Amino acid sequence: MNLKRFAPLALVTVAFGWGASFVLMKDSIETQPILDFLGTRFLIATAIMILAKPSVLRAFDGKLLRDGAILGLLLGGGYWTQTVGLQLTTAAITGFLTGLYVVMTPLLTWILFRHKIGAKVAIGVVLSTGALAFISFNGFSVEAGQLWIIACALLYAAHIVGLSVWSPGRDAYALTVVQLGTMAVVFCITAMFDGYQAPVGYSGWFTVLFTAVVGTAIAFLVQTWAQGIMDASKVAIYLTSEVVWAASIAVAVGQETLSLRTTIGGALMLVAMLVVEWPSRRKSDSPQIVPYEPMQH
Repeated sequence: MNLKRFAPLALVTVAFGWGASFVLMKDSIETQPILDFLGTRFLIATAIMILAKPSVLRAFDGKLLRDGAILGLLLGGGYWTQTVGLQLTTAAITGFLTGLYVVMTPLLTWILFRHKIGAKVAIGVVLSTGALAFISFNGFSVEAGQLWIIACALLYAAHIVGLSVWSPGRDAYALTVVQLGTMAVVFCITAMFDGYQAPVGYSGWFTVLFTAVVGTAIAFLVQTWAQGIMDASKVAIYLTSEVVWAASIAVAVGQETLSLRTTIGGALMLVAMLVVEWPSRRKSDSPQIVPYEPMQH
């Protein structure tokens, strides 16, 4: 059996799970504090990753723990700002604006390392700026929730740059477990300051388990497997369908109604992501550092 044929379907399923996570979380974080939700989610996800491969613990060393902890703090900051933003704005807009990290990553590498910005990135910047104008700006004001999501995209971009520096030659699975574990510890400790509150009812626990199992643990395993047998840029293209799923599911369940302006902005954001991620036949184009951000939903 040629498993490569099933990789695209698996990746689109992961993207669907990520899109659904936005919609599910929108209601759950109204009944459970954000830090409590994130602490529960990543504690479960970390446990699943370790149980799935107990031997990963033997790969831990001091440098891996240090670098993984720093990356975990960056990624955790992205999750936190994203979830706060989701509480203040819609699931569709959260999905659209999170995609900004695809464009921000090469810009950040240019600022930090003076890596050349290729034509595709330049076009992506123009398109994503136009998308922002449609989605975010209302006269001369911007919604607070959207600012949180933009901050989230910047943190995700910083995390990707960090991965480009610290992940080569490392055990990817072990590095991921350390990052998840760091987030679990930080969120659980901070949640305790006000007294931990468990998920509320069936729907609350379903959302936590769905995001921990499907949106984090399984998503990472599928993505890692797919990137081992497919071109990384093609993997990224399939995963960009997440923004479409987030908007489609939110509308389908009656959680929101998309305005024409948001629809146009979302479409522009998707095109910007695809332009940046699309494989190029020209060797002169600047290579991507990391093709797609794992586990960010």
